[in-house]
Amino acid sequence: MARHVTTDIAIIGAGVVGLAIAERLLADGREVVLVDPGKPGMGASYGNAGTIADYAVSPVGSPDVLWNLPSLLFSKTSPLAIRHAALPTLLPWLLRFARQSLPANARHNAVAIAALLANAQPLWEELALRLSGAGLLQRRGCLYLYETAAAFTAAEADMAARRALGVSVDLIDPAALARMEPNLPAVAGGAAFFPQATFLSDPGRMVGLLAAAVAAKAEVVTARADRLTRRLDGVVIEGEGLHLHARKVIIAAGAHSRGLALQAGDKIPLDTERGYHVEWDMPNPRLSRPVCPTARGFYLCPMEGRLRVAGTVELGGLTLPPSPHRIARLVSGARAIFPDLGPPDREWMGFRPSLPDSLPVIGPSRGGAEVIHAFGHGHVGLTLAPITAMIVADLVAGRSIETDLHPYRVDRF
Repeated sequence: MARHVTTDIAIIGAGVVGLAIAERLLADGREVVLVDPGKPGMGASYGNAGTIADYAVSPVGSPDVLWNLPSLLFSKTSPLAIRHAALPTLLPWLLRFARQSLPANARHNAVAIAALLANAQPLWEELALRLSGAGLLQRRGCLYLYETAAAFTAAEADMAARRALGVSVDLIDPAALARMEPNLPAVAGGAAFFPQATFLSDPGRMVGLLAAAVAAKAEVVTARADRLTRRLDGVVIEGEGLHLHARKVIIAAGAHSRGLALQAGDKIPLDTERGYHVEWDMPNPRLSRPVCPTARGFYLCPMEGRLRVAGTVELGGLTLPPSPHRIARLVSGARAIFPDLGPPDREWMGFRPSLPDSLPVIGPSRGGAEVIHAFGHGHVGLTLAPITAMIVADLVAGRSIETDLHPYRVDRF
């Protein structure tokens, strides 16, 4: 028999975005119930690169990516790959992605991403303090590594575009790079250093602190939300063993949000990027800040007691098994930087919610504000969780919102 629960606000999804929204709403004195089939914070929120990426203003789709899309999608060594079994269902998404990669659309999307990222760092500082997790927030910047002189020269235009969008970045030569990260191998190119970037030395622990803070004040229901129905007095959410009635529902289920949004009346071209990581346990993880060898498409992340190598983009949906090739590519890429690495101690795959324009959906459903969308954050879900939470809390309370939500509206598709 299904358990009947009634609440003011139901949040579907207990990843970092849903948890951050819950934390903010609870601070406003709202009654909240959180619904998720898994352990809170243990999806992509746990397995990411841990970067609070204020510099990540570039959408995945760009003119360069569009030009190289055929080779990127079908090359086994590409940082962007597609599972061929998923290609028939992905074709409509890929056509939209190609359109969003055109120059004017890519510029528009970059401006919209930058607008959300502008306050990401101070909001994370505030959240970490509230969670007693400030020690996990490392203020050491981040590096993009260019292994060849040609790649370093080509990066100048990219960095100029980021500066125009408010990003602080310095291009440094190989000697300066060696002083910053002496354990890296010598390179002919150099690096881009983002001095304002911060990172979490253990994103799983930070999200665990957030989940504990929420669970202390709100009910967390372990169930899958399968059905969403509007009624005159609110919204009913149902699933196996679940019957939940709420005045408002916030869909923050990440890569699992599309079906629920459709039941709310919104057809959104959400698909899934499958992200991977591998880890090596070591007391000294060799680096003092995240380093992204840009040609290889992953991050080397120094975390507490381990080195995490996270990244690559694989379009493949929610049902196919992990790709051994993607794991092997991360391992071989890490060994190209640190040749003495042995077999990894663990490997992981998670799901990123991906929209063709790299912009999340934040705002009320077409059918009414009793359903609010907050998903589709792609590669910057960790970064954007606190700002998304602030926006959603303001929407719920009817407060004025400083951020222009027009680029993230549900009816842009």
